[in-house]
Amino acid sequence: MDFIFQPWQLLVIIIAGWINRQQQEVIDYQCAEIKVLRQKLGKGRILLNDDQRRLLAVKGKVLGRKRLEENGTLFSPDTILRWHRMLVAKKWDYNQKRNSPRRPPISQEIVELVIKFAKENTTWGYDRIQGALANLGHSISDQSIGNILKDHGIEPAPKRKASTSWSTFVKAHWEVLSAIDFTTIEVWTKQGLTTFYLLFSIELKSRRICFVGCTTNPIETWMLQIARNLTDCEDGFLWEAKYLLLDRDAIFTQKFRNNLESAGVKPLRLPARSPNLNALIERFHRTIKSECLERMIFFGEDSLRAAIGQFLEHYHTDRNHQGFENRIIKPDKTSLLRDGPVQCRERLGGILRYYHRTAA
Repeated sequence: MDFIFQPWQLLVIIIAGWINRQQQEVIDYQCAEIKVLRQKLGKGRILLNDDQRRLLAVKGKVLGRKRLEENGTLFSPDTILRWHRMLVAKKWDYNQKRNSPRRPPISQEIVELVIKFAKENTTWGYDRIQGALANLGHSISDQSIGNILKDHGIEPAPKRKASTSWSTFVKAHWEVLSAIDFTTIEVWTKQGLTTFYLLFSIELKSRRICFVGCTTNPIETWMLQIARNLTDCEDGFLWEAKYLLLDRDAIFTQKFRNNLESAGVKPLRLPARSPNLNALIERFHRTIKSECLERMIFFGEDSLRAAIGQFLEHYHTDRNHQGFENRIIKPDKTSLLRDGPVQCRERLGGILRYYHRTAA
C-alpha cells in the first residue's frame, strides 16, 4: 500500500527543514568564529576559573566526544571530559573532609569585637586585642585576630597608627574645635537682587553659633577684620578655640589664616569637595535656610540681620537639637517647669514657635 502525504504533513516537513537549516547556519558561523579566535590566540593557554570549567564540563558531557570534535571547540574533547570526571570525583571525595582536623568557627560576636577594637584603637596590635578579648571572656589566638583583620581590609597596628582617622581627631579635640563657613542669600536692595555672603562659626562641643558678619563683597580687608573680631581677647568667639575647620575657598586667604594662627588658633584647611568633614556647620546652614531664610523675602541688609538675630535666639534658647541629645543649647528657667499653663512663644511673625509652661 502506497503511503500518501497529507498536506499538513508536507508543511511540517518543510518547516522542520527550514528550522534545521537555520540552526546549521548558526552553528557554522559559531564554528568559524571559534576558528578565528583560536588563530588569534595562537598556542597560548586560556586560563579559566572553576565556575567556567564547571559550565563547559556540564555542557560538554551532554554533547559527547564525537560532537565536540565535529564542532571544533576552543578546548579539546579530552580536556572538557576530563574536567567532567574531576567534578564527579570531587563530589564523592570525602578524604580531605575526613582526615583534616576542623577548627571550631569563630563566632560573629568575636569578629565584630576584633574589628571594633582595631578601628577604635589604632595603636593596638594583635596581642593587645587578644588581651582585651580575654578580659571579656573570649579566647582566640593572635593569628586568628590577624586573619580577621586581613579579611576585612584592616592593616596591622604600625600602619594603622601612621594616620589618625578624621573622626578620632575630631573627638580628641572636641573641646577646643570650632568651624567656620559661608552661605549666601539673595536680598532686594536699591541695585536690585543682590547676593549677600553670610559668615557663621560654630563651637563643636556646645553647638553654639556665632553670626560673624555679612557682606556683598568679602574682600581681604574685611576678612582680616573678621579674624581680629573672632580672636579678640575679651569677647572673641574663638578666644578659647585651638583649631578652626575651614574649606579651601579663596576667601580664606593666607593673611586671614596667619592672623588666626598668630592669635593661637590653628586653621585646618579641609580637602576640596569634602563637606562631610565640616558637617555641623553645613547642617546649620541647611537648618537656617529651610526654617528661616527661604521662608522670607528680605528688603535691605537691616531686615536680613534682624531675621538672623531672631533665628539665633530661637536656635539657642528655644529649639531642641537631635544631634545634641534632643536638648536645648541654652535653656531658660521656663524649660524646667513641669506644671502651669502652656504658652507659645512666636518669632518672625509665627515662622518660629516654641511651647513652654509659665509659672502658675
